[in-house]
Amino acid sequence: MLDSKIPSGKLDDKWVDYKGHCKLVNPANKRKMEVIIVGTGLAGASAAAAMGELGYKVKAFCFQDSPRRAHSIAAQGGINAAKNYQNDGDSVFRLFYDTIKGGDYRAREANVHRLAEVSSNIIDQCVAQGVPFAREYGGLLSNRSFGGTQVQRTFYAAGQTGQQLLIGAYQALERQVALGNVTMHARHEMLDIVKIDGKAKGIIARNLITGELEKHFGHAVLICSGGYGNVYYLSTNAMGSNVTAAWKAHKQGAYFANPCFTQIHPTCIPVSGDHQSKLTLMSESLRNDGRIWVPKNIGETRKANEIPEADRDYFLERRYPAFGNLVPRDVASRAAKERCDAGFGVGTSKQAVYLDYAAAILRYGKIEVSKQGLSNVSADQIIALGKEVVKEKYGNLFEMYAKITGENPYEVPMRIYPAVHYTMGGLWVDYELQTTVPGLYALGEANFSDHGANRLGASALMQGLADGYFVAPYTVGNNLADEIYNAAIPTTHPAFEEAAKKVADRIASLKNINGKQSAESFHKRLGKIIWDKCGMARNKEGLTQAIKEVQALKKEFWSDLRIPGEINEYNPELDKANRVADFIELGELMCIDALTREESCGGHFREEYQTPEGEALRDDENFMFVSAWENKGEHEWQLHKEELKYDVIKPSQRNYK
Repeated sequence: MLDSKIPSGKLDDKWVDYKGHCKLVNPANKRKMEVIIVGTGLAGASAAAAMGELGYKVKAFCFQDSPRRAHSIAAQGGINAAKNYQNDGDSVFRLFYDTIKGGDYRAREANVHRLAEVSSNIIDQCVAQGVPFAREYGGLLSNRSFGGTQVQRTFYAAGQTGQQLLIGAYQALERQVALGNVTMHARHEMLDIVKIDGKAKGIIARNLITGELEKHFGHAVLICSGGYGNVYYLSTNAMGSNVTAAWKAHKQGAYFANPCFTQIHPTCIPVSGDHQSKLTLMSESLRNDGRIWVPKNIGETRKANEIPEADRDYFLERRYPAFGNLVPRDVASRAAKERCDAGFGVGTSKQAVYLDYAAAILRYGKIEVSKQGLSNVSADQIIALGKEVVKEKYGNLFEMYAKITGENPYEVPMRIYPAVHYTMGGLWVDYELQTTVPGLYALGEANFSDHGANRLGASALMQGLADGYFVAPYTVGNNLADEIYNAAIPTTHPAFEEAAKKVADRIASLKNINGKQSAESFHKRLGKIIWDKCGMARNKEGLTQAIKEVQALKKEFWSDLRIPGEINEYNPELDKANRVADFIELGELMCIDALTREESCGGHFREEYQTPEGEALRDDENFMFVSAWENKGEHEWQLHKEELKYDVIKPSQRNYK
């Protein structure tokens, strides 16, 4: 079993005790320590800003032209925190419990409780930075509901929360750049980890403008490169989002945990054709006020607004009355798929359900009439007032939907369908966020640690900022305290030279295939295999077949890939090929992990293991563990298990009814 280094003592006291007893590095020594941070989204930018503020010499890398283009900017709905501003019974424990339960009891208690503890600090930090969170009329911070909870704990900035939080982290990062504490390397992609005496001591990065390979030393390396949802090709992720940094760490000895735990988001704009290269998220916050339904009659031909209430099936409210439209994402996604598979889907493809705001507009309109003391108000005036309130809360999301679909969501229900959005799996890390390679850490979505088999909405931003601002500065410092006697290693060291040569040889191998097919075409074919056989539903036959298909695709990729252009120049096709090669290997491991985990839990739904009502059926007796995979060579991985122990919460069958 793996050692997760969870501190002893009561759950409530573990993080406080850890901070009180961890080793420190004095300011003079911090100035001698070099820290490499790969990725500058919320986790990376906040970690770079925090470590720079402490005095470490930080080198930050991103493949975008600016940290502000990190995919964190696309997060819409909000960020959770246990502030209990609504006085509705929220607490650190309740946030902790909701997160564990939402993850279907496949997350580590200690990590999740720490996340809940520091959540309130994140809001204070961001407000101090000037993040424009929504506020009530009196000036107090506003909250709204998200899935998997019965309290309002989500702080938000209209439908642009990720953007505003990233700008806050970015300005903190740029302050440290200006002070000389952080050196920013934009348009650089990490292509390997450099290990010396078994410890991570640097990286090999490719300058994406010139094609030059660069060697960089660090006493510690932090992987903050996000998730791997683009293994499915079609996802809500930015098209550049990739697994390469995490996968290179995996190939260097870092275990990869729970790769089959991927999240399908229930509210996305449906696929419209084979021409698409990405999908568009419609924030989960829309389920806060919107109602999801399908017609009660198969083959319904009437327009949505012509279908009377009696002929509508609000299936989430019907199946889960206690939580209604705010059930967790995995539950909502499977319910929508079930209705569509049964023939009740809407739209031309019949692969969509309705998200309707008519009731919310009417409700808000009546509230405004009362607030403004109006009388003799017509139905049209009430609706107009309600639309203004909805516009204030969700305006940019409605505008985005209208631009993409050509339909006015204020007048007709939105059409939505589940799509790949987030990955709970990632590099295995201990309580200190350190991987199985000493000196190598993983933060945010790049690690596996906090969300179990299903992430609750508005918790990704919380984890990224928690890891970067409030966890890594303590845990990384605790280990760097033992490195103060070790001087910086010159990049002429044989380990750096060997790593750089290995990267150059792989790039040359890719370029010299000189086949006929593009990296994009291989990526698209991989995505279809993984979506069809390791997507919202999986089974033994499909997964076994998928493994063979991915292995065959890998063989074809390495024999028939064509990359135009040259190596030592700006060559996005070469960059793409590098990433797709890693996605193909990851896709195989995902299917192996899904095949090995013979149970259903959270986003991992094995059709053979379900309750009579069609819900996920866990097997706690045999699978109450984290699957951590060690790469042993071509098509070969060894499974290591981290037993999950629940001392405070008693695992039970999730019930949202």
